[in-house]
Amino acid sequence: MNARTEPAPAGSDAIARPPLVRELLLVAGLFLVYKFGRQLATGHTGEAFDNAHRVWDFERAVHLPGEGAVQSLLLHGDGLAHLANTYYAAVHFPATAAFLIWLYLRRPAHYVWARRVLAAVTAAALALHLLFPLAPPRMLAATGLVDTARMYGPSVYGDPATDSLSNQFAAMPSLHFGWALMVAIGLVVATRSRWRLLWLAHPLLTLLVIVGTANHYWLDAIVAAALLGLTLAVIPVPHRTATTAGRVHGTLVPAQRDEQALVGAAR
Repeated sequence: MNARTEPAPAGSDAIARPPLVRELLLVAGLFLVYKFGRQLATGHTGEAFDNAHRVWDFERAVHLPGEGAVQSLLLHGDGLAHLANTYYAAVHFPATAAFLIWLYLRRPAHYVWARRVLAAVTAAALALHLLFPLAPPRMLAATGLVDTARMYGPSVYGDPATDSLSNQFAAMPSLHFGWALMVAIGLVVATRSRWRLLWLAHPLLTLLVIVGTANHYWLDAIVAAALLGLTLAVIPVPHRTATTAGRVHGTLVPAQRDEQALVGAAR
């Protein structure tokens, strides 16, 4: 058979879209595991604060920049701190959900890859939360940082002693940063716009927000990036073929147009 008349590759976007109901259940399960799995590490307050001192001392020993330098920028005005807190509270889940929905509708092959990567990174992060409970810098007096969410709002956390909806001692790794970085990488590899590298502004802004609001240490983001890098090494990016690219918007690539012309001439 001539190469031009071969069927589209099995992994192309034209035929790779998985069943919607199954995917809704899988993604909902991913979010529930993230939300409630973090609570398994509660009850380790003393260990979490001991680890926080170790992380803080380690960062100073290796001369990482102080988190306070970022927070001081936010504290120049109430509005900027409030905006950062709002970004922390309101962008994390919706941005990731919108990313998965767009991939499902427009880049199905990339959607399957992204969903697998996010699930693997989340599972690894939850395991680390259990093995290494960590109090965030806003709780550690030695940092000299303030809890901007409590001071300027909005806050997604209650009193650590009574908060039963989230585990506030699960700072490392930062899934806020890990997911944001994956969203950016996924959009960069799945699109062809000359401006696609601008998507990297999302994880950069997320990094500044999580550090400036004293919800995470620099090291939390570094570990999240390392986990994502290892996961991407195991789950490779799907290749975009000419057929795949041509069918994304319902159009034909040149080879397909030639094939239809040949078929028409033979009739």
